[in-house]
Amino acid sequence: QVQLVESGGGLVQTGGSLRLSCEASGSIFSINFMGWYRQAPGKQRELAAVISSGGGTKYADSVKGRFTISRDGAKNMVFLQMTSLKPEDTAVYFCNAGIRERSHQAYGLDYWGKGTLVTVSS
Repeated sequence: QVQLVESGGGLVQTGGSLRLSCEASGSIFSINFMGWYRQAPGKQRELAAVISSGGGTKYADSVKGRFTISRDGAKNMVFLQMTSLKPEDTAVYFCNAGIRERSHQAYGLDYWGKGTLVTVSS
């Protein structure tokens, strides 16, 4: 069974920085991509950043230039370095990954963490 666990959320002031971590564990054959979604109060969940197995990255326009996503394949981890934080970044951040399990290696399935809260004060 595959699990994703986030860490690193918390309270930070406007202009500050925060680093989120996500670790995937379980019967993993390979990870096709890992990313971060976020959901602000009263809004729909949106993609913040994603990194593919080949190292390609995509960012939401709202975070481009401020957030950096990275991956440690050996540890099955993904990170989100957030800088120049704004109150608008306040949200629950969810780790997301496409993972091929050892029991079914032909394709990947979508997995989600439980989320970690980031609060940016004015």
